[in-house]
Amino acid sequence: MPTPFKKTPHPKERRLVFQNVDREGWSEDIGCYMENGGYEELRKALTMERTAIVNEVKASGLRGRGGAGFPCGVKWGFIKLDEPKPVYLICNADESEPGTFKDRYILHQDPHQLLEGMIISSFALGVHLAYIYIRGEFPTGAKILETAIAEARAKNFLGKNILGSGFDLEIYVHRGAGAYICGEETGLIESLEGKRAYPRIKPPYFPAVLGLYQCPTIVNNVETLCNIKHIVRMGGAEYAKIGKPNNTGTRVLCVSGDVREPGYFELEVGAVTMGELIYDLCGGMKPGRKLKAVIPGGSSAKVLRAGEKYKIKTKQPDGSTGEKEIGIEDIVMDFDSLAAVGSMAGSGGVIVMDDSRDMLWTLNNINEFYAHESCGQCTPCREGSLWMKKITERMLLGGGVERDPAVLKNVADNIAGRTICAFGEACAWPTQSFVAKFKEEFDSRAGKPVPPPMPPEYLPEELIGKEEAHA
Repeated sequence: MPTPFKKTPHPKERRLVFQNVDREGWSEDIGCYMENGGYEELRKALTMERTAIVNEVKASGLRGRGGAGFPCGVKWGFIKLDEPKPVYLICNADESEPGTFKDRYILHQDPHQLLEGMIISSFALGVHLAYIYIRGEFPTGAKILETAIAEARAKNFLGKNILGSGFDLEIYVHRGAGAYICGEETGLIESLEGKRAYPRIKPPYFPAVLGLYQCPTIVNNVETLCNIKHIVRMGGAEYAKIGKPNNTGTRVLCVSGDVREPGYFELEVGAVTMGELIYDLCGGMKPGRKLKAVIPGGSSAKVLRAGEKYKIKTKQPDGSTGEKEIGIEDIVMDFDSLAAVGSMAGSGGVIVMDDSRDMLWTLNNINEFYAHESCGQCTPCREGSLWMKKITERMLLGGGVERDPAVLKNVADNIAGRTICAFGEACAWPTQSFVAKFKEEFDSRAGKPVPPPMPPEYLPEELIGKEEAHA
């Protein structure tokens, strides 16, 4: 797959999952993978007790890399070793969070790393049938995976009696139809069963209890599953030494937007601050521009404003706790630090915006996406996402009224926490945070009878040339 980004790893990177991505002389075929130690961790895992592998994953402290950051070992622990029903493993490869572009590199360039991680995971969990649910917009990735599965089966890494261990496993690729909601695990399961992707109510439909075909099911992200082979290789305790307590291992961060050198960076979790990520790894802002805002975890994460101070708790040498204020550049890029300042690490999609960006236009762009992607099952989300999009679009074109910012916040407040799945928060959090963080921009654009001068690229395509009709 062609890459628009620099191939040379930054000195601050520590590549585990991405060690073969854009590597000179690397090929995605099984021969190249095995020449570089591929499937050796599978051979090791097949000699271990299933509980031992699960315990190593628990000891590693690995947290899910798909968005929620839930501890992987804890999720695995919900599966009973003597489960009478079939147990399924699903790899969530429906990478559709705007600003995120890490998993597709693994699918295109290192598919056998994912397969090895899935086979080890399946052995540990007693799974004999696993699926890779891949985003519909990744047709090339799906073909590469199909080829990799055939290669693995030919080498007896898949199929009956894998490597003489007595363990059987089949993995199938299932292509989605391009729906954002299928990134939500229960919506994905519904889609995999051939139904409309309406997320399920939890409880009772926790996938580990009632998942695919009402059987125990584990759903893990691509990056999460790739880490499993490295945990088996080095041991959970050793893996846990990478990164920080409760934020262990490495994390692939995808940086896009108004920086000189956007791209992906695999770093120890918490190894850099937001300022170091932007100015050291990405070369800083574009010429003549200043940092205005950052969305740190994909478009559904709450925006953080440059220049604001964020209060965080500190621990003193004597064990006492205190509080201090930090700027956006000082925020550590890990799960807990980003949560502490009111946002989230999410899917690792870091979107950087400079002082040329119109925050109303930015929010309208996000609102258009979520209004389009709502599955429509829950009334607050189905109706509210469209209302927010209509209000920001009207304000953008100069036809807003003074109460619009307050109405936007009210609509968002009545979506978050009132829907079956987290899509409600995903579409509400951007509006809540943008209106709060950039109040002056939204207030100044409310109730304006004439739209301000605006370049065409700031308008939705279907509205170019129609600005006067909305005045």
